[in-house]
Amino acid sequence: MKDYENFKTADIVAEALIDWDVDVVFGLPGDGINGFIEALRQRQNKIKFVLVRHEESAAFMACAYAKYTKKLGVCVATSGPGAIHLLNGLYDAKLDSAPVLAITGTTYSDLMGSNYQQDVNLLQLFSDVTVYNNRINSPEHAEMAVDIACRNALGRRGVSHLTIPIDVQEQKLKDKYSPHKVKGHTSDIFNHDVIPSPELLSRAANILNDGKKIVILVGQGALDAGDEVATLCERLNAPVVKALLGKAVISDYSPYSLGGLGMLGTSPASDAMNEADTILMVGTSFPYIDYLPNPGQARGIQIDIIPERIGLRYPVDIGLVGDSKQTLNSLIPMLNKRQKKDNEFLASKQKAMKKWESLLKEQGSRTDKPIKPQVIATAVSNELDDDAIISVDSGTNTIWAARYIFVHDKMKFSLSGTLATMGCGLPYAIAAKIAFPDRQSVAFVGDGGFTMLMGEFATAVQYDLPIKVVIIKNNTLGMIRWEQMAFLGNPEYAVEFTPINFARFADECGGKGFTITEPGDVGPIIHQAMREKKPTIIEAYVDPFDPPMPPKVEPEFVKNIAESFAKGQPYASRIGLTLYRNQIHERLRGIHHHNSLKNHDHKGS
Repeated sequence: MKDYENFKTADIVAEALIDWDVDVVFGLPGDGINGFIEALRQRQNKIKFVLVRHEESAAFMACAYAKYTKKLGVCVATSGPGAIHLLNGLYDAKLDSAPVLAITGTTYSDLMGSNYQQDVNLLQLFSDVTVYNNRINSPEHAEMAVDIACRNALGRRGVSHLTIPIDVQEQKLKDKYSPHKVKGHTSDIFNHDVIPSPELLSRAANILNDGKKIVILVGQGALDAGDEVATLCERLNAPVVKALLGKAVISDYSPYSLGGLGMLGTSPASDAMNEADTILMVGTSFPYIDYLPNPGQARGIQIDIIPERIGLRYPVDIGLVGDSKQTLNSLIPMLNKRQKKDNEFLASKQKAMKKWESLLKEQGSRTDKPIKPQVIATAVSNELDDDAIISVDSGTNTIWAARYIFVHDKMKFSLSGTLATMGCGLPYAIAAKIAFPDRQSVAFVGDGGFTMLMGEFATAVQYDLPIKVVIIKNNTLGMIRWEQMAFLGNPEYAVEFTPINFARFADECGGKGFTITEPGDVGPIIHQAMREKKPTIIEAYVDPFDPPMPPKVEPEFVKNIAESFAKGQPYASRIGLTLYRNQIHERLRGIHHHNSLKNHDHKGS
């Protein structure tokens, strides 16, 4: 227990954060939070403060830092508009269950509710996004509030928020406690080891031992259980399907991996779900339930650390509340080891996966002009270090990354999974590089998402963070274009932007910029850019009319595209020609080949 007598509230908050092993804070100062900023200044040797260009980025960075490190992410903003700017990034953390603490300033305690400058009811504003939401009223209140906020964020996998009035930040502790308050009653101890009961584990094992066509669906909750998932696959002869936040659970090169599920997934993954008689969900709350087995088709088991997630997406027979790694370690010894003769289901999906990967390899090596976005993603994948960290934005770039960027066991991969917000890719990559300065950090983004928070590239320059930002440049909100056409049957509207010279922007910020316009330059330029020692932007001009096709094209998809053409889709002829050429190209697959990336595939796959 520390003696905080005569410490200011702001100092107590900073010291309490240090007790919770917080060593990085992302934020932007302002007169509403400057008391706390001074406390951070005095502790620069213990807490690194990362100055951002926009508070939304601070929240994104805190979210990404939490995802990549499994530690508490912390962001700071001033009163009023500064605090308001945090919300989008905090909702990203909420929806992806990332532990984040937001600290905001608020107006003077004796002026609240008087329409004073920047007087916003932050407790009400943050009430929906948080698992813990409180105002620090005095220095005597500070340590307890911080401990509760940190413990709730970590324990409940969500966002905590503390707001501190300007005057309270400067008040000194005088041990003026209320009659029922006991000095030093709070602590910074936290433990979240949870394992289901042996009885439930045994019942789950019986279901898995009886299954003939078992599919394992993994999400981000299984990221620390990759070895256990691989052992599980081997024992059950079961393939793995990966929700996108769980892409790094096992290698994309694993013989058990069927890739992703849904619009950005693979055909073998969809087929496996359609045929499964048993599904084991590990650390996932995959939202697209129409891609899961039909209720009653398969028996279900779900492992999740959050109890209320059990049975949310599928009517499971057994719910195992616990840590994925520990739970699997307890479950695996109870499972019967399958014989090779019992792998017909797995073998059929492995055969289908080889065909799918052959298709991806062909599409990722085309030499068309304009350049196909798949070619850029493939080239980036070829240049990734074995322990690279890949941060992806939201849009068509997400589909290209999901399918064409292959991850290894030691890599990290993340994005805004459930909120699916644009603008997150660049802040995520900065947070990754701060957390792991010796590892390659790559942002794979679209030009629409990048422009939302592109000022943060200057943050990377300011802190000498040699991240690599790959921009899929088509001057279009590509995903929205296809949603308007393929989902609603309407012509595109309000989706085109005037171009920005991103390479020049990088140079003007003090980084390095590269531009790719020719198919033959894709491999060499990306190879060169990935070895730059400065923050680097690679803008790649791609075909804006290449559609992000689902793994299985349903008649409704084709019908809606045709309807959008009939209603006056402005680029109908260009899009139609692209679709026709893609179809012809796929039919001729195996007759011809491309060499544009051959010399730059350092993985040799």
